[in-house]
Formats: sequence, C-alpha cells, structure tokens
Amino acid sequence: MKISVIGTGYVGLVTGTCLAETGNEVLCIDIDQNKVDLMQSGEVPIYEPHLDVLFDRNIKANRLKFSTSLSEGLEHGDIIFLALPTPEDEDGSADLSYVLGVASDIGKQIKDYKVIVDKSTVPVGTSDKVKEAIEKETNVNFDVVSNPEFLREGFAVDDFMKPERIIIGSSSNKATALMEKLYKPFVRSGNPIIIMDERSAELTKYAANSFLATKITFMNEIANFCEKVGADVDKVRAGMGTDSRIGKRFLFPGIGYGGSCFPKDVKALFKSGQDHDYHFDILQSVIKVNDIQKKILIPKIATHFNHELKGKTFGIWGLAFKPETDDIREAPALYMIDDLLEKGATLRVFDPEAMPNVQKKFGDKLYYANNMYDAADGVDALIICTEWSIFRTPNFNSLKSKMKQPNIFDGRNLYDIEDIKSEGFLYKSIGRDTIS
Repeated sequence: MKISVIGTGYVGLVTGTCLAETGNEVLCIDIDQNKVDLMQSGEVPIYEPHLDVLFDRNIKANRLKFSTSLSEGLEHGDIIFLALPTPEDEDGSADLSYVLGVASDIGKQIKDYKVIVDKSTVPVGTSDKVKEAIEKETNVNFDVVSNPEFLREGFAVDDFMKPERIIIGSSSNKATALMEKLYKPFVRSGNPIIIMDERSAELTKYAANSFLATKITFMNEIANFCEKVGADVDKVRAGMGTDSRIGKRFLFPGIGYGGSCFPKDVKALFKSGQDHDYHFDILQSVIKVNDIQKKILIPKIATHFNHELKGKTFGIWGLAFKPETDDIREAPALYMIDDLLEKGATLRVFDPEAMPNVQKKFGDKLYYANNMYDAADGVDALIICTEWSIFRTPNFNSLKSKMKQPNIFDGRNLYDIEDIKSEGFLYKSIGRDTIS
C-alpha cells in the first residue's frame, strides 16, 4: 500500500519506518528542511532503540522516502497519517493548531479519495474538527479515522511491530477495510484489531495513559507514607503486584512521571472534562501529587546539608524522563536541576543519550560529564534521576573514591537496601529506610 505520514517526530517516524518494514511504500513529510535532508542522507534524528536498523534497511530498499511537500504526500498516499504535535496549551488543553492547520491544507490540495488518519493523541471530537476543516476547502470524498498510538518511548519499534491491540475508530466501512488490511501483518499472532467509533477511540488513548499515570502516582503516595510509618515500599509493592487484579507493572515508586505523553494527556483529559462540565477529581489529585513528587528529593538533600546548598556540588545520573530515550520533556531531572541551580549549587550531569538536549536548555550552567564516574568527581552527593541499566551495578569502590562525600540520593530505588549497607554510603531512596 502507499502511505504518507505527515510529521516525523517519535510517533511519525516510527510509524512510517515500521509500515515500510512490512512492504508498504512510505513517504514521510516534515516542514523542517534540515531534518528532511538529514533523514534523506540516512541519519535518524531521534534516539529510539532498533529504529536505526529498520530505517537504514527500508531507505536502501527504496520503501521509505522523505519530503517537505504536502502536495507530494497527498499525491503519493492512499492513507494519510497525521502524526503532528499536540502540545499542552496554557489552560492544559491540547493545542490542535498543527493538526487543524494541516487538515485545512489537505482540503485545499486533495484531488481524490483518501483516508485521513489521526495518529496524534487528540481530545474527544477532534476527528469531527478535522473533517470539518477539510470539508470547508473541498468537495472531494474522504474519510477521517482515529487510530491512536500506544508506543512507549524506548520500546516504540517493538510496540508497533508487535502491538497488544490496534484501535481503529471509524464510521466508514471502506476506511475500516483499508485500515484492517494495512495492519493485518502486525496481528498475525492473534492480538485484536478493535473497531469502534471515532470518539471512543480518541478517549481510549487518554483513558489508558491517565490510568497508568494514576497507578504510578498512587504508588508514589504509598512510598511517601511508608517513610512516615517505617514500612518498606519494596515489600508493599511485591505484596500488591501479585494480585492479578492489580498486576506488577507501573508499581515502582520514584520521582514522578514525565515525558511527552502522561503529563500532557492527563491535563488534556482533565481540561476536556471541564469543557463538558465534568470534574475529574482523581486526575486533579494526580497532577498535584506528581508536581510535588518530581522534587521530592530536594527536601531530603536540603535537610542533610542543613539547608545550605550554596557552594555544594552534586552529580546527577540520568536526565531523560525514562531510560532508552533522549526525550527530556517534563523529565523530573530538569525540575531538580532548576531547583538546585536556584539554591546556588554546582551540578555535574551525565546521561547516555539526553545530554545534547539538556545542553540546549541549560547551556554552560552545567558540567556535562564524559561518563558516569566523571559526573561523581568531587561531589558532595550523587542524585539518581533516571534508571538507565548502566547505573544499576556501578563499581562502588571507584564511585566512592571519586566523591567528596559518599552520599547517594536515589530517586529510582536502583539498589537493594541490604547490598548498599556494606558499601559505606549514606543512601536515601523513595519509601525505604535511610542507610547511613
């Protein structure tokens, strides 16, 4: 099939590349000429595990191409995916200006029947708005489908190639049949393609992300309470996770969720509720607790140093909002950095992939370490913000020899309490005993 993908961010580029991998002819469109030139030369503009292999293979096979021309994309594709940004607006709602702007441009240039697919995460009713924007400009027949993505950064290629489910929101039999044909190679193991109306499909994505964010936030609240009463959150988590009604996933406490999806989607669903005269009390609490949780280590650090952080040097391991990505959007580490810089601290930071993005934000305010041990050189304490695998089994002797003071503040509970006792560190984590 001939596919066009408008937008080449995390979702658009993964979508286009993976669809090419099953033999489709894919043309990806982006307005950024430099980015398009980069991709045409074979360079992947984002870090996503395994994407580079598929990207290279499909470019060489001539199945994956790139352009800045929307008209070329419309001429090429029978199915047009909209994988455009929907950033958080000032009031918490999703900004649909990119989506509706492109929809209007499609209406001005469309010449024959197309299936227009909303791949971006969008509020309930967006498919109607996209349809209206196109219809204002043309009498050509088309259909609009809602096909939300369920891609985890760091696992996006696997999630696309082996989806747990595919949601297709469509009121058109013709469009539905084309979408089922497109996705059939991805569900050969029997995972479902679920057909529903457009509004239900749109809400399904928001509901799923908001539920997961709520689960994370609840566990963070439990961890904070564990510290008050002397319980161990690791044991509580194990006891909860064995209940099949709850499950083991998304029960790890830490310094809050970040990224491009959970923060934005929770706020957008909350705002959508307000727009329809419904108040999501749970989501309001989730937003509030997560904002606090992102900086939950700061009071612990300040207390340890008698609230005198000016002139202190801290190392930070992990800058991305999660491991296996270079994405720093809403990353807890950024909130920690802002707060510590404001208090007069000096920071040495390290992340395997995200440092270039952090440098764009903070410039020369930080020291960007060559490796994880360099980040700990001469520091009064080490702060762990992202659970990259390389941080899980450090050489503690080398680490301690580098540090001015052997203090670790762990926002991701990487180390076993019993193991860390013998290493000679002061160790404070989330919802567990302090080791001193």
